[in-house]
Amino acid sequence: MIRRQLLTGSAAFGTVAATATLSVPAIAQSAPEIRWRLASSFPRSLDTIWGAGEHVAKRVAALTDNKFQIRAFPAGELVPGLQVADAVQNGTVECAHTASYYFVGKDPTFAFDGAVPFGLNMRQTNAWLQQGGGRDVLREFFAGYNIVSIPAGNTGAQMGGWFRKEVKTVADLNGLKMRIGGFAGNVMQKLGVVPQQIAGGDIYPALEKGTVDAAEWIGPYDDEKLGFNRVAPFYYFPGWWEGCLNLSLYINKAKYDELPALYREVLESACRDATIETMAKYDVQNPAALRRLIAAGTQLRPFPREVMAASYKAAFELYDETAAKNEKFKTIYEQWRTFRDEQYGWFRVAENSFDQFVYAMYAQEAQRR
Repeated sequence: MIRRQLLTGSAAFGTVAATATLSVPAIAQSAPEIRWRLASSFPRSLDTIWGAGEHVAKRVAALTDNKFQIRAFPAGELVPGLQVADAVQNGTVECAHTASYYFVGKDPTFAFDGAVPFGLNMRQTNAWLQQGGGRDVLREFFAGYNIVSIPAGNTGAQMGGWFRKEVKTVADLNGLKMRIGGFAGNVMQKLGVVPQQIAGGDIYPALEKGTVDAAEWIGPYDDEKLGFNRVAPFYYFPGWWEGCLNLSLYINKAKYDELPALYREVLESACRDATIETMAKYDVQNPAALRRLIAAGTQLRPFPREVMAASYKAAFELYDETAAKNEKFKTIYEQWRTFRDEQYGWFRVAENSFDQFVYAMYAQEAQRR
């Protein structure tokens, strides 16, 4: 009796397996071959941040058996790095990999998709975008630019940048020409800084020639690659304008709408994978890079508390001023701030108390060694 059941079960399994085997070619044949071009805002030399867009392209190809291929181009090959949003919007390219705060000149609301001063850290940003309604409120905004935006990479908390001279008081910022991107530039302007929006590959010559007095980019690994330590001795922290930087894959909405549902899911999966991979790379590479920079003579400095407090005050004044005259900004800012307040309440209880204790104990141990 048992043998008969096993034989019957085996036959049934064979039928299912055969059906599955036969169905694979049918699915493969129904998947269209698609070729897209991706314009990056970043130079190829920055393997981590450029690599996030390249990672998306490789994963999409792998997950579709090369049916859906995306070819990534570094900044300047197809379009300048700071013009990729226009290229996606008008259909010059199908997609781009970028940081949304580059486009605050169009509308300051863009900043929420990338980073805003004194905002969320990487985990909080991921929570807001994926589970906290962030993508929902951003979707309508991006639709107005014919763009679909998908989170695709993250740098984590950034450094405060490279300065030719020390910053000891708020007065030291007055008249300072600084390369600083996004909404943060407007905050710094309230403190007397003259902000400059310069693409990553053009920062070094500007700092070297004195076109700018200070420049921020990301963190030790990328900053070392760009050689900023050779032309500015003081390295400040933290980059209060970027508790993290969410990177985005911009897709032309018409092209996105043409995709089969399967390919849309593939894009989502590839972008999520790029976010995890990019953050992991930075967390591995930044500590060693910082040690090398210090060994080579870089002078590490914290921003004075006076400067941090003045920056915080200026940032939230600017939020309120912008919200009062920009309804799109106001809608997203109010939702974002409510989420931020809840996250801060929770992170202070568990995450921050844990971090403060273990870092303090580590510091004591390090002194005894």
